[in-house]
Amino acid sequence: MLTKTMGALTMPLLLSLPPEAAHRATIAALKYAPFLPKTASPASLAVSALGLDFPNPIGMAAGFDKNAEVADPLLALGFGFVEVGTLTPRPQNGNPQPRLFRLPRDGALINRMGFNNAGYEAARTRLTARPARGIVGVNFGPNRDAVDRVADVALGVRTFAPAASYFAVNVSSPNTPGLRDLQQRAAFDELVARVAEAREQAAPGRPLLVKIAPDLDLRGLDDVVEVCARRGVDGLIVANTTVARPESLEGRDQGEAGGLSGRPLFESSTRMLARAYLRCGGALTLIGCGGVDSAETALAKIEAGATLVQVYTGLVYRGPALIGEILGGLAAAVERRGSLAALTGTRAREWAAGEG
Repeated sequence: MLTKTMGALTMPLLLSLPPEAAHRATIAALKYAPFLPKTASPASLAVSALGLDFPNPIGMAAGFDKNAEVADPLLALGFGFVEVGTLTPRPQNGNPQPRLFRLPRDGALINRMGFNNAGYEAARTRLTARPARGIVGVNFGPNRDAVDRVADVALGVRTFAPAASYFAVNVSSPNTPGLRDLQQRAAFDELVARVAEAREQAAPGRPLLVKIAPDLDLRGLDDVVEVCARRGVDGLIVANTTVARPESLEGRDQGEAGGLSGRPLFESSTRMLARAYLRCGGALTLIGCGGVDSAETALAKIEAGATLVQVYTGLVYRGPALIGEILGGLAAAVERRGSLAALTGTRAREWAAGEG
């Protein structure tokens, strides 16, 4: 109840601010608030995956806590896990402002942030200083001007080995020129081989995931799944933002360059998720991301094949009450149908065929 009340009071104010100012204000509030409501996870939503025990399957996606400043407050709000980043080896300012745009009638955002962050070392210092509780993954990628982008990513594994519950490699942001080229088979195979080698040297057995674009064609998806399974990657995050612009968009800023997230991404990302699930044959753990703004959309991700689910844009518009709503809805679905495992992938073929 307190979370819902706080959201009702603060959301109109935040949405009246420019998007980046609202984001900074939210981080500050989480960082310095004298107290936060604690949201308990229903025992029926506990998930064992990636060799980790999650109190529930709902996570905070990368992009919100870029510099690993508020992982613990986010966990206190009820998230089962938090993914910080995307981080780069050296501090990076990102793209010129304005670079973040709301499309409120579409329940969407467009961003071209460009991996703005304070660098590996600042985040590593924060993460190693925090109490070792809760699951906190670290998402990283190369600097924009990197000479060897693969080396930048492998360095992320070595840097965050003391602190990351899992590693997430971002090769799918549309806002760093040429980054998505690393998803092409030969380049992707080299990337995964070198990063997996770094993982085995620095943190043997630590879960390694790759975040992919929703804009991959089926051949590209086949290549990603095959390389990941062969090279020992543990999971995929499906998916990042899209460069597509559905005809249904109504927001005045719909023509802005960058990655589209939120409700318009839901169907395409869920279809990609289902297709990945059917191709994986259980070899990879899938995290569903894209357009989750309700208990129903979170459940759809699970039914399409996700073991875990991430949110971000939905939280921008719905506030922290969304977390409890999703957990309550999933708990009710489990009560009706047995377990989360019994729900996973039950509608994958429908979604893969575009019938979800």
